[in-house]
Amino acid sequence: MIAYPVGLSGQTLVFTDPVVETFSKNRQLRFWQREAGGQLFGRFHGSRIEVVEATGPRRTDRRTRTSYIPDRRAEQREIDDRFGRGLHFVGDWHTHPERIPSPSHPDVSSLDDTVRRSLHAMLAFVLVVVGQLPAPEGLHVSVFRGDGIPYVLRSDAGA
Repeated sequence: MIAYPVGLSGQTLVFTDPVVETFSKNRQLRFWQREAGGQLFGRFHGSRIEVVEATGPRRTDRRTRTSYIPDRRAEQREIDDRFGRGLHFVGDWHTHPERIPSPSHPDVSSLDDTVRRSLHAMLAFVLVVVGQLPAPEGLHVSVFRGDGIPYVLRSDAGA
C-alpha cells in the first residue's frame, strides 16, 4: 500500500497492493516494451480514497514504445461495469520508458479535458505515470481539477 496526502484537503489517496503490483508488472524495463495503461477505480471511506483496481492494458489499446492510446469504448464499458459493483472511476495510469517519469503535454491536456467533459461528483481525477524505478520513487501522481494546472502528490511513507 502507498498513501498520498491530497494537499491541505485532509484527504488521503491510497493505492492498494494489487494496484501497485499492476503498476510494477507493466514497467518498461526493456527497450522492446511498449507503453501500457488503464483506468483506476476506487471506494471512498470518509477522507480516504482507496484505489482498489487498476485495469489494463487491453489488447485493443494502441501502444508503442513512447505512446499509449486507450480503447475508449472498452474504457466506458469498464466504468459502467465497475460502477455497478460500487467502484468509482478515479483516474488513469500509464507507463513511460524513463526511470523517474513525468506526464507529457498530451497527458496533461487529455486528463484535464476528461475532467471538464465528464459527468461526475468528484473534485478531481488522478493520473499516475509509471516509470522504471520501483514504487513509490518510480511513480508520478498528479491530481487534475479541470483548470489546466495539475497538482503533484508526494507519497507519505508513514501512512
